[in-house]
Amino acid sequence: MQLLGIDEVTFGAKDLEKCRQFFLDWGLSLHTESAQELVFTSLNGCRVVVAHSDKPGLPAGVEPDPTLREVVWGVANTVDLESVRQRLHQQPGYVDQNGRVGCTDPNGLAVRVQVTQKHAITVDCAQTNTWNERTRINQASPAYDRATPIEVGHVVFFVTDLAATSAFYETLLGFVVSDRYPGRGHFLRCAPEGGHHNLFLLQLPQPRAGLNHVAFTVRDVHEVFGGGLHMSRCGWDTELGPGRHPISSAIFWYFVSPAGALVEYYTDEDELTDAWQPREFTPGPTVFAEWAIKGGIDGHTRRQKDAEAPSGRFMTDKPR
Repeated sequence: MQLLGIDEVTFGAKDLEKCRQFFLDWGLSLHTESAQELVFTSLNGCRVVVAHSDKPGLPAGVEPDPTLREVVWGVANTVDLESVRQRLHQQPGYVDQNGRVGCTDPNGLAVRVQVTQKHAITVDCAQTNTWNERTRINQASPAYDRATPIEVGHVVFFVTDLAATSAFYETLLGFVVSDRYPGRGHFLRCAPEGGHHNLFLLQLPQPRAGLNHVAFTVRDVHEVFGGGLHMSRCGWDTELGPGRHPISSAIFWYFVSPAGALVEYYTDEDELTDAWQPREFTPGPTVFAEWAIKGGIDGHTRRQKDAEAPSGRFMTDKPR
């Protein structure tokens, strides 16, 4: 049994109209909506649900709304789902209904598993020419007016007990540690072979439970930029980015979300196998980001936010 990734996330929030506009601008498709719930989908069918905080039956949050209330992971078939059922049936908050089994993790989050509802897709992606590999021939790299996320690739939580929460995911759900901040954070992938992490658990010096961010995979670095510039033009606030994470190699751009905490566009993370040996890092600014732009890029001027707008002259065309 192994998990295939995130199938669905559910936020609890009160301002559904603002969340509706945000996730439409973000590039998701609105699947269904009602007075108490919005359901969005990504390109491969991954679902993002925003439920009103007062919606009956909504799992409790690990912190006050707006925040993430539930994460649903996918497996390949009913045999794997039965394996999960046997592993979780004695855990706190156990549920088994509507094709999902789950429980409450040690951090207080509702965790569910179902046979995946996502579907395989193929998308056109940019080719990168390096000194050794020249695969893009007679073809310009793409530029995007906006992003269309492929899926929710990972989630990041603040936890009150890193060891206990990490052990839950490793022992009961088969997660594998990719890298560590010893005693502070674990990067976990949901199978031996896959992207650098699907889950990052972070324990602060003064531990608390909460959401840090939800990350959406896009096809290439140009879509990170195109999506970020579109969100900027729409008036949404950048928290940090664009930038690059040295630990996972991913290019990122974080925005402040009305559904809680942050959301991220990212691409080009490391692909790992069971031969990978976890590394240990000391947290710090240069470990988090090789480079990053605070406040983002203005979507109209294409310059760093609050920088002087371009004049139209060539950069070397200076007054004599």
